[in-house]
Amino acid sequence: MPRYARNGDVSLAYDVVGDGERDILVTFGWVGSFQSALEHHPHARWLERLARLGRLILWDKRGTGLSDRMPPDRLPTLEERMDDLRVVLDAAGSEGAVAFGISEGAALSATFAASHPDRVSALIVLGGFARMLRAEDYDWGPTPEQTADFNRRVGETWGDNAWLLELWAPSVADDPVAQQQWNRMLVFGGTPATAIAWLEMVQDTDVRHVLPTIRQPTLVIHRVDDRIVPVQHGRYLAEHIPGARYAELPRADHLWWNEGDDILDEIESFLTGTTGAYEPDRVLATVMFTDLVDSTTRAAALGDRRWRDLVEEHDRLVRSRLDRYRGREVKTLGDGFLATFDGPGRAIRCAADLRDGVRSLGLELRAGLHTGECELAGDDISGIAVNIGARVGARAAPGEVLVSQTVKDLVAGSGLVFEDRGEHELKGVPGSWRLYAVGGA
Repeated sequence: MPRYARNGDVSLAYDVVGDGERDILVTFGWVGSFQSALEHHPHARWLERLARLGRLILWDKRGTGLSDRMPPDRLPTLEERMDDLRVVLDAAGSEGAVAFGISEGAALSATFAASHPDRVSALIVLGGFARMLRAEDYDWGPTPEQTADFNRRVGETWGDNAWLLELWAPSVADDPVAQQQWNRMLVFGGTPATAIAWLEMVQDTDVRHVLPTIRQPTLVIHRVDDRIVPVQHGRYLAEHIPGARYAELPRADHLWWNEGDDILDEIESFLTGTTGAYEPDRVLATVMFTDLVDSTTRAAALGDRRWRDLVEEHDRLVRSRLDRYRGREVKTLGDGFLATFDGPGRAIRCAADLRDGVRSLGLELRAGLHTGECELAGDDISGIAVNIGARVGARAAPGEVLVSQTVKDLVAGSGLVFEDRGEHELKGVPGSWRLYAVGGA
């Protein structure tokens, strides 16, 4: 029977299978559901063997399967889905797990591993990708026009998806039983509108900049003739995740349970051969720098005592907002703060709230945000991402929340609005950086 974890007002279905020595958090792709997997004999048998390697934590992403359905025009952001992962781990009583992301679940699992290294001991990516669409420097994905045609056909044929099975699992595409089970899995997982909306969200995904920040032992598995996610995606993942082990396997099926013992062989070798505990010393985080504008002039006008009282009010306000948005205070910097967040959306909203809140004190604040890999040194942080965040903050105008392109890309679909501030040279940081001002929500 499924269990439920709650993240705010959303109920997330999950189940626990087995009782092995390690936890394995399995995230399926697209509209895959663990319940339909457990009721499908070949898939269930595959998961049963995987469960010999650890306690499986299976879950349905919000909007799919047995979890609360979402309106097609309000699908979750990457940050919200990372929160869902954390909530499911907590509900399952897991302090840390192997994050196993399949297909579209790979990008989510990889980003969660980078953002929460204390909760992820190792990462496994199967048939995954960092970005789906073609770009100038990523030329093996489909074009926007091709994906639009694909999405349209999915909506028109939902419930009779034999043509999709030819792409996902050509080895069983002509098997009537496999076709029936495939259709049942898709229909159980989501409605036509939800399926298309998820496809569009997947096609907007781009977590390439996250990959170099992953420090856990990582296994990337990909089939060489995969028709849905071409093998170049897997090769890219393996090349850009430091120290990743790459297994390129024969055959074309994207569906992992079809003659999938070779996949399980690779996973077993990886997990049982991993020695030692992973101790995180780096983390993917959003850094926020805030600074009071023209504080020296204000202090001189008010006098030391009145200015000190005003700064104390400011500090209380900042700390209350950090609590509200789950930020972590790293340290104070003169009249400002350095804080980190595990989600860029919360960081942006916190900065905007602070900007508006300090105006009630007669003060003006500017803020700069960047997402990147931070080195942990006790309670302090360091690294190039911190330097970039500081430089972005220095570029902000009074009353402005300024973010890097990386932050903007990670909150796609969040409803946040940005104003392009153009390309900038950041002191001490190579290259040029496109910056954006937060305009509203």
